[in-house]
Amino acid sequence: MRQSILLGLTLSAAVAVAGCQKAGDAEVDRALESVNAIDGADLSDLMLTVADPNEGVTYFQRTLAENPDRIDLQRGLAISYVRAKRYTEAVGAWGKVVKHPESTLDDQVDLADAQIRTGDWEKANATLDAIPPTHETFKRYRLEAVVADSAKEWKKADSFYEIAVGLTTRPAGVLNNWGYSKLTRGDFTEAERLFTDAIRQDAGLFTAKNNLVLARGAQRNYTLPVVPMEQTERAQLLHTLALSAIKQGDVEIGKALLREAIDTHPQHFESAVRSLRALEAA
Repeated sequence: MRQSILLGLTLSAAVAVAGCQKAGDAEVDRALESVNAIDGADLSDLMLTVADPNEGVTYFQRTLAENPDRIDLQRGLAISYVRAKRYTEAVGAWGKVVKHPESTLDDQVDLADAQIRTGDWEKANATLDAIPPTHETFKRYRLEAVVADSAKEWKKADSFYEIAVGLTTRPAGVLNNWGYSKLTRGDFTEAERLFTDAIRQDAGLFTAKNNLVLARGAQRNYTLPVVPMEQTERAQLLHTLALSAIKQGDVEIGKALLREAIDTHPQHFESAVRSLRALEAA
């Protein structure tokens, strides 16, 4: 009887130890899964920011092959295609994302963005039209403005640009786009105002400075605007202003501006030198 009791206790202890062992193994497995998930998330973030875009594509393709239903990896692949400027593939990747049951309206906006980058304005417009008007985000309205611009629907474009500016704390880029839209319409005064506003928001935005000079040149105003600029930027803007003057038929003013650009540039300014030589030879 005593032996039976001891045997029972021994078996109970063995079962308990085995149970503890299994519980311990399960906890270790869960802990490892958590660590792997964190490592995977960190690696995905790296692939979407500092990594080479094509390396990011390769990483997300490989990881998706192992986890084909994960929408975060599908998004990562689509974003990587855009970063790598592989826009046609990006459209296909975003198309898969928007069909996922966990997709969001932001995913549809990103699909429209990729469609715009491929020049498929009609599909981009259809994608944006399918998004409820209650989804009011900066990116959505910035894209709406660009699409309206492409269709020369100026009133709609202006309305969308204005809304987009009000939905961001960093409006320099959209102000520059809006200004360029006005420039292409021949509204040079309004374009100049918008480019100036863009530079006020971001003093390092050289594209807006160059566009501002184009707007002034189109009005035969051949003086540089009073905006922050480095010496190299000043030389480049003088070159742009010179070409604008030449285009307007003010060739002698253009020559003088080219000489000033060459003298201003801290290094050899090959494009300005070449332009000046061509004018003098003519």
